[in-house]
Amino acid sequence: MTKLSVNINKIATLRNARGGNVPNLLQVATDIQKFGAQGITIHPRPDERHIRYQDARDLKSIVYTEYNIEGNPQHNFIDLVLECKPTQVTLVPDAIGAITSSAGWDTIANESYLTEVIQEFQRNGIRTSIFVDPLLDMIEGAKKTGTDRIELYTEAFAHEYGLGNVKGIDSYVQAAQLANELGLGINAGHDLSLDNIQFFKQNIPGLLEVSIGHALISEAIYLGLDNVVNMYLQKLK
Repeated sequence: MTKLSVNINKIATLRNARGGNVPNLLQVATDIQKFGAQGITIHPRPDERHIRYQDARDLKSIVYTEYNIEGNPQHNFIDLVLECKPTQVTLVPDAIGAITSSAGWDTIANESYLTEVIQEFQRNGIRTSIFVDPLLDMIEGAKKTGTDRIELYTEAFAHEYGLGNVKGIDSYVQAAQLANELGLGINAGHDLSLDNIQFFKQNIPGLLEVSIGHALISEAIYLGLDNVVNMYLQKLK
């Protein structure tokens, strides 16, 4: 079964919009795990517009499943991850002020930088993952950095699937096959939803984990958080 890690950034966005502590981020993280999710993901950004750095610290004692912290490995982020020591850190090349992630790493141009950062996290017992597009040369470049896993950036797949083009998954299948051959673990995320997650999971060999936030929280508004978490778990079997 592919593991489900729920990204709770949108819960923090809702909380911050009003001020105060409603909804309570820590309680939601606790409930999501109780509902069956196998992980919690956060993606703090430098402006802390949703997840705050203190949230990352507070969640450390709350998350008893897999704790995944995503972000651009700038100095403050690196310090935060080393302080929190999550199960996994996912390196994402976010531009300052970006609304959401929009591309994977150029693992060839950034090989030296990524290798240095990854080694630091691994020395501290933190599993590493690199956010990548489904391009074979980028997968090969990721292997050279020494990363434990890759996270396939799935926006292009989700867009094509929504148009009815199931061939949009072909590059992801090829990327996953190469990653398996190279001994890289495979995660995936971005715009995965109840509509497309089962098809994606069934076609990607060796898919270990998906990280889903925006769609899951949006779907939960209509269907309920407990129900939606378990709907994903059924589709990921």
